[in-house]
Amino acid sequence: MPGSPPPDRGRAGRGEYPAGGRRLRRMGNNARMTDNSTGSAADLPPFAELVLDVIDRIPPGRVMTYGDVAEFLGEGGPRQVGRVLALYGSAVAWWRVVRADGTLLPGHEHRALAAYRAEGTPLKEGAEQYRLDMRRARWDGG
Repeated sequence: MPGSPPPDRGRAGRGEYPAGGRRLRRMGNNARMTDNSTGSAADLPPFAELVLDVIDRIPPGRVMTYGDVAEFLGEGGPRQVGRVLALYGSAVAWWRVVRADGTLLPGHEHRALAAYRAEGTPLKEGAEQYRLDMRRARWDGG
C-alpha cells in the first residue's frame, strides 16, 4: 500500500520506522550508511529508508522512475528520491530507478547497461545510445 512501510524481510535494521531513525550496522551489501571517518554506523533518515525499501521491491528486469517512487510513497518528489540514491543508493539495485524518458544515467551507462542485460530488462537500441523500453519495463509497484 502506498505510504506504508514494507514488511520486514529479515534484513538487518529493517521492519520498524521510528520517528528518529535508527542505528545501522555494516553487514556486507545490506549496509546503508556508515561514517567513513570512524567506521561507525550513522542514522539513516526515515524518508531514505522508505525509498530504499521501495527500490528493494522492484523485481529484476523492471524499473520505476524517480517520480514513480515518490508517488508510491505519497511523499517527496523525483529530486528527493534522486538525492537519496546519490547518498545511499550503492546498497540497492540503483539501476532500477530511472529517468522518465528511459535514458541511461550519465556516467553510469556501462554499469547500468550490464545490469539491464543480465536481468533481461527491455531495451530500445537507438542510433547513438540505448534507452529503456518504458512501456515494457515499468513496474507499478503492484
